[in-house]
Amino acid sequence: MTGTEINLNQMLTRRENRAYEQNLLLNKYNCPVISFCMNIPGPIKTNEQIKKAFDDGKNLLLEKLNDLEINNIIEIHESTGDELILSVNARAEILKNIAVNIEENFKVGRLFDIDIINTDGKKLSREIYRKCLICDNQAQECARSRRHDITEMQKAVENLLRDYNY
Repeated sequence: MTGTEINLNQMLTRRENRAYEQNLLLNKYNCPVISFCMNIPGPIKTNEQIKKAFDDGKNLLLEKLNDLEINNIIEIHESTGDELILSVNARAEILKNIAVNIEENFKVGRLFDIDIINTDGKKLSREIYRKCLICDNQAQECARSRRHDITEMQKAVENLLRDYNY
């Protein structure tokens, strides 16, 4: 996969900054927050193909939120990945249903990581487990057991993006 490699320190710093930005929106608007980024294994978190998939996912998400009041939007494009953070005036459960529907039904939705953070600061959990990119097992089980190596996961992402972008 081509793109700028990042290190663990950069990823952890971005994760801290993301949490800070999410908390700012939670405190300012007292509404649920949507945090959308890409689930890309390995040291390369963005490139042209990933950004296109992100932009298409972002546009679909905004389309699905069309009838809801969006208080604020933060969009980030860094070597650590593409992100969208939104404060939305709606029930968190409604937002979670929208997010899961997109993740489960969009062509590259498996690469989307759309978290819903309720006003209490807690993420809403999925009712349905995500499937692994490589096998039909639960993604969480494969990740915990390190069933697939990074090269195998990157190849699966590359194939998914290639099939999507062409």
